[in-house]
Amino acid sequence: MMNNSAFGGTWDELEQELLGKGYLTQEEIAASNLRVALIGELIKARQEMGISQKKLEELSGVKQPIIARMERGNTNPQLDTILKVLAPLGKTLAIVPLDK
Repeated sequence: MMNNSAFGGTWDELEQELLGKGYLTQEEIAASNLRVALIGELIKARQEMGISQKKLEELSGVKQPIIARMERGNTNPQLDTILKVLAPLGKTLAIVPLDK
């Protein structure tokens, strides 16, 4: 695991500390991890295609500042916005069983 010196440990350790102190619930941690993974995949797909946020705006109809906020994690976008951005990247969302 990656060590985060600002917190003095790994992300897993930080999550466990926040969970243990009651700052976050297990569901909030899972939702946060899902958002991070989703945005990471969006950024990766855009970069692999070699297109800018501005070009993605042209392809998706979603304004570039919104795409930038999504990529920075500064917004909690609507599902339809995510789908609009993913489609020109050749991606979509899927419902799959949770790993238990």
